[in-house]
Amino acid sequence: MDLNDIQEAFKLFLRERNWNKFSASQVFTHLVEELGEISRHISIEEGYKIVGIGHEDLSKEELPREFAQAFNLFLQLAIHFDIELETSFLEELERMRVRFPAEKWREALKDK
Repeated sequence: MDLNDIQEAFKLFLRERNWNKFSASQVFTHLVEELGEISRHISIEEGYKIVGIGHEDLSKEELPREFAQAFNLFLQLAIHFDIELETSFLEELERMRVRFPAEKWREALKDK
């Protein structure tokens, strides 16, 4: 299944539930909430937040769900604005190839 197929399947899923009626601001707010959940996992993994010292442990099994939920909401926003993500992504990838030459970036980051 390619990204266009995923987007079309999700568009149908949204229409079947009337979720396509939600405003972009509501969906965006929900997306930020889900990204916050991913952020909590990162903060714990990198030691910024320490489990047992004011923070609860998060189930690593939940992280894939958080990514899926964020992706679904991102898709919902793209559908709201009638954006074909696959086309947009491939066009942007090509721009990035030109803008950020691989050789220069490999050299710049070789000691990091």
